[in-house]
Amino acid sequence: MEGVGLHTGKTSRCVFKPCPANSGILFVRSDVPDAWPVRAEIDNLVDIERFPRRTSIRNEKFHIHTIEHLLSALFALEIDNILVEVSGEECPGLDGSSAPFCELLRAAGIRDLPEPREVFHLREPIYISENGSQIIALPSNSLRVSYTLDYPKTVLKSQYASFPITPETYERELAPARTFCLEEEVERLRALGLGLGSDYTNTLVIGRDGPIHNSYRFSDEPVRHKIADLIGDLALIGGPLCAHVIGIRSGHALNTRLIRKIKEARTKEKLAGVPAASFIPVPDRNLDIENIQQVIPHRFPFLLIDRVLEIHEDRRAVGVKNVTANEWFFEGHFPGRPVMPGVLIIEAMAQLAGVLMLSKKENRGKLAIFMAIDRVKFRKVVRPGDQLLMQVDVVKLRSRAGQIAGKTFVDGKIAAEATLMFTVVDS
Repeated sequence: MEGVGLHTGKTSRCVFKPCPANSGILFVRSDVPDAWPVRAEIDNLVDIERFPRRTSIRNEKFHIHTIEHLLSALFALEIDNILVEVSGEECPGLDGSSAPFCELLRAAGIRDLPEPREVFHLREPIYISENGSQIIALPSNSLRVSYTLDYPKTVLKSQYASFPITPETYERELAPARTFCLEEEVERLRALGLGLGSDYTNTLVIGRDGPIHNSYRFSDEPVRHKIADLIGDLALIGGPLCAHVIGIRSGHALNTRLIRKIKEARTKEKLAGVPAASFIPVPDRNLDIENIQQVIPHRFPFLLIDRVLEIHEDRRAVGVKNVTANEWFFEGHFPGRPVMPGVLIIEAMAQLAGVLMLSKKENRGKLAIFMAIDRVKFRKVVRPGDQLLMQVDVVKLRSRAGQIAGKTFVDGKIAAEATLMFTVVDS
């Protein structure tokens, strides 16, 4: 396969060759004398700050840039062992999507090897936040990727999508989604030496009225491409993964921080083992702060949920509270040693439970009243800079009352847990 690199603007050629079991995904520069292959793993990643807006790997002999679209296709098609010979410093950009790679690999044929695949099952939640962007990995019995794209003051606004990652779903729903940028970004990116090979045939340039000299393949094509990119970065784990990965405005830099954390968890499991998964979430809905305020009546300073990541079949909800140094309760609890009161951690879980109960059609517009609390345990101090990852599950549910089990995690460890009882009343 031959084409122009999106960032360098230089033509390169890829040749794909089969490898024996346990080889991994290997890249080598065919235009570099005496080069040896480099494995597509996180330890071989090139510094994202040095080469932004792309995923690149290296060894002592060479670099290869913008491999995320190809890696995404390989990972989603479950191709574990392959050698990619690249004559050039960047993978071809083609039409800006992973679809041409999928088509070529399918045409070549994919063969099962007689060795078992080592699948990593994430056992504990991982949460990373930076400058308003978050990425979360939750235990699951399969791979699912969800993403919230948020450009609030642009034509894109906010988009959310979530897909189970199987070869069939990937090829149909994600592989055709192309790389994109906003019209106002073009000159700034070119000035930084980025996108030198990009044009309207391989990049969706989105103006005030939509794509320029182009049209969407999906109405939400940008968020689908973000998911495809994230899958490409997940390939740097070095093997199959079972987890639910949730990105909120995340890019390659935050994605790769998550992969390092997952690799640490994988190494820990191999060396010593870790506890079984605390929960297995399945996504359905995603609510931002404005949506939350439409469901429950709480307002500043007593609204203690920042985002609801999932509500599934009115049986489970997962939400986030970012604890900052500016919280009102730190002024008196305690001066010089700020600690979040345990009762407010319980209150945050109760508010998430209220969102879960009031999201049912028959309960919309009503109030969820907190009736009782049982089996409360506080296991970890919560301080400024922590992020509360909360999960509530329905234990019992009648028409106007419910019993809900709640857990709050900080850095993958349980900070608090309780059983909550509610009743629903007219407002």
